[in-house]
Amino acid sequence: MPTLTKTSAQMVAEARDRIDEIETSDLIATANDPNVVIVDIRDIRERERTGFIPGSVHAPRGMVEFWIDPESPYFKEVFGQEGKKYVFHCASGWRSALTVATLKDMGFEAAHLKDGFSSWEELGGPVEKPEPRGGKT
Repeated sequence: MPTLTKTSAQMVAEARDRIDEIETSDLIATANDPNVVIVDIRDIRERERTGFIPGSVHAPRGMVEFWIDPESPYFKEVFGQEGKKYVFHCASGWRSALTVATLKDMGFEAAHLKDGFSSWEELGGPVEKPEPRGGKT
């Protein structure tokens, strides 16, 4: 096994030191604010299995940098809105911390849900379940 110069845990800790983290209770309280855009970076299978925050935008982790970049052929207009507060989340806050640190390096202002979707569910945040693939059964 190769010796790493930095662990994933160290990367997450370094990211968290330099980004804005949102407590779950605070995001639940502002989830219906039209100026807040909640972005779910989890895999589509995670969203299907556990549900998602109503009104959240799904941006798979592997595409986020391309979707927020106006010069990318993959740019999504949802990320070009002025005056919006973007809050990214994953399941536990690790992937979203790394994502937001990268976006900050790109000059895109965002925060992340500190403890992820799992804490959202635990604290009673609303969860929407997707329809099964292929429509209603």
